[in-house]
Amino acid sequence: MPDTPEKKEPVLLPDGGWRLWEQFALRGPGFPADGVLRIVPPGLALAADKFGEEDKLAGADWDEFAEEFEAAAVRTAVQLQGIAAQPRFQAAVAWQNRAVLDTGIASFLAWTPDKARSSMPRQREELVAHYWQRFCVKNDTIGFFGPVGWGRWDLSADGLSIDPGSTGFLSGSQVYFASWAIDALAKVLDADPAFRAWVPPRRVSFARFDGDQIAVPGRPAQDIPADARAVLELCDGTRPVPAIAAALGRESDDVVETVRFLVQKRWAHWRLEVPSATYPERELRAIIERVGDEPVKAAALAKLDALEAGRAAVAAAGQDAKALIAALTALENDFADITATEAQRAKGQRTAPCRALVYSDCTRAATATLGRAVLDELTPLQMCLTAARWMTNRFGAVIGARVREAYDTVLARRGSVDLASLWFECLPTPHAASIADMDAIQDELRAKWARILDVPSGPSRVRISSADIAAKVREEFGEPGAGWSLSRYFSPDLLVLAEDAEAVARGEFELVLGEMHCALNTMGASLFVHQHPERHLLAEETAQDFPTPRLLPMLPKELPLKWSARSRPSLDRPEDYYVAMVDHTTDPHRPRTVLSGDVAVEERGDKLVAVLPDGAEFDVLDAYANAMTHRVMDRFTLRPAADHSPRITIDRVVVARETWRVTASELDFTEEKSEAKRFVRARHWQNALELPRYVFAVSPTEPRPFYVDFDNPIYITILSKAIRRLARKDPAAKITFSEMLPNPEQAWLTDDEGQKYTSELRFVAVDQTAVESAAVEGS
Repeated sequence: MPDTPEKKEPVLLPDGGWRLWEQFALRGPGFPADGVLRIVPPGLALAADKFGEEDKLAGADWDEFAEEFEAAAVRTAVQLQGIAAQPRFQAAVAWQNRAVLDTGIASFLAWTPDKARSSMPRQREELVAHYWQRFCVKNDTIGFFGPVGWGRWDLSADGLSIDPGSTGFLSGSQVYFASWAIDALAKVLDADPAFRAWVPPRRVSFARFDGDQIAVPGRPAQDIPADARAVLELCDGTRPVPAIAAALGRESDDVVETVRFLVQKRWAHWRLEVPSATYPERELRAIIERVGDEPVKAAALAKLDALEAGRAAVAAAGQDAKALIAALTALENDFADITATEAQRAKGQRTAPCRALVYSDCTRAATATLGRAVLDELTPLQMCLTAARWMTNRFGAVIGARVREAYDTVLARRGSVDLASLWFECLPTPHAASIADMDAIQDELRAKWARILDVPSGPSRVRISSADIAAKVREEFGEPGAGWSLSRYFSPDLLVLAEDAEAVARGEFELVLGEMHCALNTMGASLFVHQHPERHLLAEETAQDFPTPRLLPMLPKELPLKWSARSRPSLDRPEDYYVAMVDHTTDPHRPRTVLSGDVAVEERGDKLVAVLPDGAEFDVLDAYANAMTHRVMDRFTLRPAADHSPRITIDRVVVARETWRVTASELDFTEEKSEAKRFVRARHWQNALELPRYVFAVSPTEPRPFYVDFDNPIYITILSKAIRRLARKDPAAKITFSEMLPNPEQAWLTDDEGQKYTSELRFVAVDQTAVESAAVEGS
C-alpha cells in the first residue's frame, strides 16, 4: 500500500481558537532600504540643530550654514540624477506614469545642478525623491518594484530564516491585461452585426418569471407574450440566436426581433460581455472560438492576436527601460488603431486603479520561514483578532436585522421574496444605514479597548502584559464567530523588529502589528494567487476553511480606488455557487451559476436563507458578504481618536505605533520660502513634538501615505507642499504622522546579493469557532 501523506500540524495561536494559514505573503519593495539613506546629506541635521528656536537665523554662523546647505543640496541633486538615470528606476517609473519620463525625468537629467537651483529643477528633484521613497520603503505589491514574496510556517524551526533564492531578485514575472482593455476590444467586435449574430443573449439577472408575467424589482409585473417567454427562457448567455431558433423551430430573423423586444423591455441583455477573470483575453478568445462564421471568427481573432503579441513584447522587455517604453508605446498604438479608444484612462473618482492597458505582477525570489519562537509570541495578535471578531459579529447582527426588516417589507408587499427584490430593497448595499452603523460600532470598539488598556495620558510608550488584560479581553470581546461567511477571515500584517534573522532565533526581537484587514482573505486575491508557485496549496487551505460549498455573489469588474482584476477573488472552487445580483460577470457556461431573480428567500426558524433553484440553501447574508466586508475591512483599531496616541506594546507585540494628528494650517514652517530656514524650523517643530526621525505621513489630499526623513531636506520640502495643499483645501483638516517601525536601518530581508529590504508578513487568520459552527450546520 502507498504511504499515507503525513498530516501537517496546524498552525494555531496560543488558545487554539485561531488557525493561521501555513502559507503567508512576504510583502516589500523592489529597491533596497538604504536607497533613501544614501541621499541624506551627512552632518547637515547636526549642523541645523545648533540653531535654537529663538535664533533669528541670520549672521555669520547662519551664512556659513546656508552655504553648507546649498552645497549639500547640489550634491543631493547629483545623487538624484544618478538614481533617475538607472534603467531599473526608469522602468519602474514607466510602469507608473510613462509620461513623467519625458516631461520630468529627461529634463532633470539634462540639467547641471548648481547653487542657483530654480523652481522647476527643484520640482523634478522632488519628483524623483517621491518615487524613490515609494520604491525603497513602501511595502507595496505591484510589479518588480513591489513583488509578491512568499513564506511558510515550520513549527519544527525556531525563529526566522531567509532563503534568498538562486534566480536573482525575481523568480517570476508576468504581464496581464487590464479588464477594461479587453472590454474595449469586445465593444468593437460587438458593434459588427455579423459578430453580434453569434453573441448569446441572456436574461437580466434580477428579472424573474411570475406566472404569465415578468417581474423586475421596483416596477409592476408585466405580461409577456408566450412566444417571447419561450425565447427568454432560453436566453441563458450560452445560446446564440441561431441555437435558440433551432431549439424552438423558428426562423432566426423572427427570434432576432423577439430578442430586440426583450432588450427594449429591459428583460434581457444582448451584448458581448467578457467574464471577469485574471486573464480576460482568454475568456474573450473562448467566446470568439464559439463563433460559427469562420471569416468573422478569423477577423476577430486577428485583432486579439495583435494585442496579445503587443503584450508579449512588453513582457519580453523586462526591466530594460528603453525596450519597455517602446513596447508599451507600440501596444498602445495598436490598441488605439483597433479600438479607436484612448490607451490610457483618465484618473478620476470613478476610475478603477488600473488605468493602463497592461500591468505587471512579479514574484520575489527570496522566501521566509517562521518557527515556534515567533508563534509563541502571538498572544497579543490573538487578542486583537478576538476584538475584531466582536466587531464583525456586531456588524453582522445589525445588518442582519436591517435585511430582516427589508424582507418583511417585501413579503408584505408581494407575499413572497426573491433575492433580487430583497437586494434592491436594501440599496445602497448592504444597507443605506450601514456606514452610520459601522461608525457606532467602531466607537464602541474604541471604548472597550480604552477600558481594557487604561492608557494614561502623556507618555509616548506604554507596555502591557497580556496576562494582566486577558480577563478584560474575554469579558469585553469573548464570543464565538457569528457573522457572515467572509467574516471568519482576517488578514493581519506583522512586521519583525530585529537586527537580522539570526536575532529572532536568539529571542532578540519584537513584532509590530500593521494593518488588520477584517472579514477578508487578501491572499485570495488574484495578484497573490497567480504569483504563488503552488496554487493548489492555497486551494487546500480554503477547503479547510469551507468544507462545504459556498454562495459567492458576482462582483463588478471594477470599482473606484481599489477594486480591479488584480484584487478579484481567485480561490473559487467547482462546488461553489455564483449568484448574479445585478452585475453578471462570471462565465454563463460555468455550472452552479444562478440569477438572483431565481433565488427564493425564506425563513428557517429565526434565520433567512437563500434557496437556490436546485434546492441548495445558504444564509442570506452570504449574498451580501462582499458589501459587508467593504464596510468593515479597515475599521479595526485600538487607538483612541486623539491628537496623540502612544506606542502600545503588549508583551513583544507593538499593537499600535505612536501617532500624532496636527492641524495643517498651524504648521508655519511650511510657508518658509528659504529651503535652509524651512529645514531648521521643521526640525524645531519635530523636536518640540518629539517626533522620531522617520515617520509616515497621511494626508486627506494625498493618494497614499508617504515617507518623511526629518534629516533630509528634500523630504521636508515634499511634506511642506503636501501640508500647504491640505491647508488650502481645508484649513481645519489634520495630517497624521505615524512612527516608522521598523525604520530603514532595521531591515532584515535580504536578496541573493545581501542587500536589505523593508518588509512585512501578511497572514491569513481563520476563526475556528466559525468554521466548526458552519461544519455542524452543513452536516
